[in-house]
Amino acid sequence: MNDEINYRNNPLHGVRLKKLLIEMVDHYGFEILFAYLNINCFKTNPSIDSSVKFLKKTDWAREKIEAFYLYKFKNLPRASSEQFSLPPRDRIIPEDQSSGEPAELSLEDAERLREKREAKSAEWNQGKRHRPNKDINPWANRKSKAKY
Repeated sequence: MNDEINYRNNPLHGVRLKKLLIEMVDHYGFEILFAYLNINCFKTNPSIDSSVKFLKKTDWAREKIEAFYLYKFKNLPRASSEQFSLPPRDRIIPEDQSSGEPAELSLEDAERLREKREAKSAEWNQGKRHRPNKDINPWANRKSKAKY
C-alpha cells in the first residue's frame, strides 16, 4: 500500500524516457539542453532516438536528465537532502508540492552557470590538492622492460 502512495507522489512514475525527452526538446530545444546539461548526445547530431538510446545505457546521464525534468521542466521545489541522495525515479514529492510551469532558460543563463561552476571548481582545486604531482609519481618515468 505504501509503495502505491509513493508512486503516485513521483512525477516520473509512468513517464517513459522518450516522452520526457520529447516534452523537453519541444519546449527548450537541444541547444538549451546541451548548454545546461553538457551531455554530448544533445550536441552532436541530436535526435530523440539517439538520445534515448544513449540515456538508456548511461545511468549518470539519465539521472541528470530526469533531475532536470523534475526541477527545471516541472519546476518542483528542491529535494530534501534525504530525497536528493536517491535517483530521480525513486524520489517522492511531498503531497503539498505540485509541479509548475517550466523554468525560463536561456543560453546566457547557462553560460553564467557554467562560469560559476568553473570558478567554484578552480577554487576547490586550489584549496585541496586531489591529484598527485607528476614529479612525485614513482611510475611516471618507468620504462617497460618487455621486449617485443
